Amino acid sequence: MPEQTKGVWYGVCAYTIWGSFPLFFALFQGVPALEILVHRIIWSCVFLAILISGLRRWQPVKDAFASPRQLWRVLGCALLIALNWGVYIYAVETRHVLQASLGYFLTPLVNVALGMLVLREQMGRWQMAAVAIAGVGIALQLFMLGELPWITLVLAVSFGVYGLLRKQIKLDGLSGLFVETLLLLPLGLMTFGWLATSGASNFTRDLPTGSLLMASGVLTAIPLLLFAGAARRLRLATVGFLMYINPTLQFVIALLVFNEPLSPIQLTSFMVIWLALIVYSISSWQGRVRRAV
Repeated sequence: MPEQTKGVWYGVCAYTIWGSFPLFFALFQGVPALEILVHRIIWSCVFLAILISGLRRWQPVKDAFASPRQLWRVLGCALLIALNWGVYIYAVETRHVLQASLGYFLTPLVNVALGMLVLREQMGRWQMAAVAIAGVGIALQLFMLGELPWITLVLAVSFGVYGLLRKQIKLDGLSGLFVETLLLLPLGLMTFGWLATSGASNFTRDLPTGSLLMASGVLTAIPLLLFAGAARRLRLATVGFLMYINPTLQFVIALLVFNEPLSPIQLTSFMVIWLALIVYSISSWQGRVRRAV
């Protein structure tokens, strides 16, 4: 099988797993989002440690801890990704998967806005127009429904800022995720201890619940490894196109599986943001063609 074809399959599998996460987290009946987050941190750390040992990839991890300046950035990434995970799990538990999917649709445009505001990157007119159109889509929900889609905004901004910080860290995806979860591990263990001693822990409630909590850590790492395999074999444009599998699946699951209501205003908001993504994608594609020429 050609390497590019392998890359496409790796990418499709990674984004399909990420997009199917609502189905997985919906299995945790009666388990609070905080507890799921704690176990996701603990067990992903354990799984990644075993994986890094098997691949003999400890040197990048040691180098990260030898550089305090880089470690502070990694800690920032760790806190942002924990916030992102926690809010996402909460969105599934409270059946706000539509808002979550909108957040991940919005993430590429947040990246563009952060590039302009923080990195002072020069953006084309159409890319700036795409960000403005997306802002209109969010404003529709704010003014017409009278509520701020905070889950959407927290997911999009936290993941966007995470990507911004992650670009400044010289760590590959596997090592970076392990160092991030390792920095969160003490907090995760303390919270787990507090839940256990107070009798609020669901880990030992029954075998299925305990197994699901442990599996959450493994499922954190697997799509990341698949994504890394795709990124090594594919052009950035192809990876960016495949990225929309994730929020699209979440959108479909929210409507068809969870039967979440979609008001006309929400649908209009989605359509406006989809328009923004089309404008952004066409603009990015044209820019790559011009650079290639």
